[in-house]
Amino acid sequence: MALMNVNPTRMELSKLKAGLATSQRGHKLLKDKQDEMIRQFMLIIRENQSLRKEIEDELAAIMKKFSTAQLTMSYAGLMEALMVPSKSVEVTVATKNIMSIKTPTVQVANSEGDIDLTYGFAFTPSDLDGAILSLSRLLPKLLKLAELEKTCDMLAVDIEKTRRRVNAIEYIMIPDYEETIHFVNQKLDESDRSATIRLMKAKSLILAKEETERARRAKELAAATE
Repeated sequence: MALMNVNPTRMELSKLKAGLATSQRGHKLLKDKQDEMIRQFMLIIRENQSLRKEIEDELAAIMKKFSTAQLTMSYAGLMEALMVPSKSVEVTVATKNIMSIKTPTVQVANSEGDIDLTYGFAFTPSDLDGAILSLSRLLPKLLKLAELEKTCDMLAVDIEKTRRRVNAIEYIMIPDYEETIHFVNQKLDESDRSATIRLMKAKSLILAKEETERARRAKELAAATE
């Protein structure tokens, strides 16, 4: 905490109180935003974990099929079979707003119908066919997982930024305002007490002078009547 460099006047005190009120409102809004972002983050994290587990299980099954195909084919034969793409896919990337954060959305916009295997079946095992078809069906899930992963990263970064702002307002800005307001109030109270004392002294001097003047006049009046 540190005192702000301000003059201890009533106008500055009003400005400090307004600044404190604004800081408290901003702190509440940022805290509410942080809480909602954390809630959204946890929902996406759970969805991400569930989808990742599903994809990992499917990929494990696909890799098992590939491994079985490799046992019955040479490496050169496998590469030759996979050389020509069997399907083209168009992917669209857009954005959506989550708590003022533009997060990406990834979708398969267009695909050329069902997959068409481009190699001959005479010298390739059925496990290779199944692996390729399974991978083709898995593509939308992989894109969705990429979308969720990026969204989680962006939310985590923004949550950390918001947390630092909330802490800065709560532990630095608001205490500085409160301490400075307390200091200015003390200075103003001292000024009021000093002004009151000066007025009391001035009043006592005026009363004493008036009393002296009355006594002088009374003395002069008494001397004149003798």
